[in-house]
Amino acid sequence: MAERPEVPVGYLGSQPKFGELHMQTISHDNPEFSVDNNTELEIKFKCPKQVKVTTNLINCQNDSENSEYVFTQTKDNVLSFIITFPQAGYFKFQIFALEASDESKSLPNAFNYLINVKEALKAAYPFPKQYAQWKEGCYLYSPLVLNCKTSLAKVDFKLFIPNAKAVAVVAAGEWFHLAKKDENWEGTAALSKHRGKDVKVTVNANFGADETKYATLLEYMV
Repeated sequence: MAERPEVPVGYLGSQPKFGELHMQTISHDNPEFSVDNNTELEIKFKCPKQVKVTTNLINCQNDSENSEYVFTQTKDNVLSFIITFPQAGYFKFQIFALEASDESKSLPNAFNYLINVKEALKAAYPFPKQYAQWKEGCYLYSPLVLNCKTSLAKVDFKLFIPNAKAVAVVAAGEWFHLAKKDENWEGTAALSKHRGKDVKVTVNANFGADETKYATLLEYMV
């Protein structure tokens, strides 16, 4: 049984910036809680203002950062964090936020959790790397995890990317263009030939008049 770490008075829960941004908890009001195992956990906040966010997931056993096990997305004024834990024990989950229009490079701490993971039942795989533009209102339905151990023959992609004119998945120079269906972008990519070759698979979007310019939003490794 992991020993609960000492945390400073006032560390847990909302910090001043949380109130300034008019954020509200939706899923987890209590800043300290336990989960039975390390299956995916989703923490949600109501966020009426457009914000930019970063997070830290800290393993209290060795103070290591595990930010690759946090996936951030936003839709309909709901800020969502999907978390998976690489092992059992206590983790600090720190959220930093700032108004999207603020030019400051430093994001203040907005909310802190202390989470006790009682048991690790499965291997935890990192989520895709998220680039800055991804956090401006994008949402990923699938795939949340993509690596050399997942099925790669026919990977279904489904994403919400506001203001995108075109979206494509790119792997080793091969482009798979997604189609707009209602408000989402959908399509499939055959990636089996890249398995185990440390190939980057990226999701890219075009937002402007220049049809040749694409911004990278997400990056997987297969």
